[in-house]
Amino acid sequence: MSRPTARPALAVLVTLLVAGLPAAPASARGPSGCATPPAPARSVADQPWPQQRYAPDRLAPLATGAGVVVAVVDSGVDRSHPQLAGRVLDGADFLDPGGDGTRDCAGHGTGVASLVAAAPRPGVAFRGLAPNARILPVRVSEQQVVDGRESGRTVEAADFARAIRWAVDHDADVVNLSVVLYADNPAVRAAVAYAVRRDVVVVAAAGNLHDSGDPRPYPAAYDGVLGVGAIGADGTRAAFSQTGPYVDLVAPGADVLMAAPRRGHRRAEGTSYAAPFVAGTAALLRQYHPELGAAEIARRIVAGADPAPGRGDGYGAGVLNPYRAVTESPAVAARPRAAAALPVDRPDEAELARRARRTSARDRALLVAGAAGAAAVVAVLLAVVLPRGARRRWHPADPA
Repeated sequence: MSRPTARPALAVLVTLLVAGLPAAPASARGPSGCATPPAPARSVADQPWPQQRYAPDRLAPLATGAGVVVAVVDSGVDRSHPQLAGRVLDGADFLDPGGDGTRDCAGHGTGVASLVAAAPRPGVAFRGLAPNARILPVRVSEQQVVDGRESGRTVEAADFARAIRWAVDHDADVVNLSVVLYADNPAVRAAVAYAVRRDVVVVAAAGNLHDSGDPRPYPAAYDGVLGVGAIGADGTRAAFSQTGPYVDLVAPGADVLMAAPRRGHRRAEGTSYAAPFVAGTAALLRQYHPELGAAEIARRIVAGADPAPGRGDGYGAGVLNPYRAVTESPAVAARPRAAAALPVDRPDEAELARRARRTSARDRALLVAGAAGAAAVVAVLLAVVLPRGARRRWHPADPA
């Protein structure tokens, strides 16, 4: 993939990282719908290679992402897909105002969301890593890079920053950003800082331009963000996956199977599709360890990575291992770049409320269990004491 031609406007464009799906020209589109809706794809029954690596059946007894909201800031998410039905919330549309984020003319956001939260279906091996998580769709772009050329509409950086803030303000616990700006932007940087201060795990793709000199990708390069590169089925870094200090770890990103809009599945490659594996892992951790903050979630994900094969660069801490991230508690973990450098404010009321919501489910479960136990004890006592009291002609101690 060649590097896009530089021009002044590029600094304010958000570019989706995707291979294989052309986008319709901007002039052909309107706010009422897609100019050319993606055609339904066929269903694939075979087990995709990332699931062979991560064994979701082993994770399911521990956590499924239940109660966790993952914002997918992308091209929209098609909630009509059978594996996403009931898992996609009403979101926001910053590309065509007035929408709820559930129209996806590119297919990119639907695929990303499915890698997080696709439900198991009979006869289909593919499923998301955190299938009980809820997806908050935030539509910002249909722009894609195909054969080195950009096409399709996108928002400007200021609206992209607003989209991140909107997701945080609407209770996202994790934000997945499978998008790239190849220029630092103050508004986007401030939006990421806003998310991190409010205890949100932010995950971003590291970019696909390794052959073009690894231009610095944002938001992945911002402190507070887990930057994710891509590997193939053999565990080695994908040739397109960028290398640099912004890569915290790598995950499957080549020949990845995912849901297609409307129904069926498709395969694609890109660090776009590596990021949601990390976002899904963050959702599992947010459920399994509701007491942990975003920085500790990031540290556990990085510390639980498997060693990278060989001595190549571009792997960060290594290869994502969701099971180790959830189950292991490293006594001393190296502080990842993702948890460093941003100023840490004292928790505000919104953050405290967010943490309280994460622990409420566990507290309710303990309360119900305690009440059930107490009720059982009372039932036993009544069964024993009342018959004896009746035989002895006891009377209630009510006033006459």
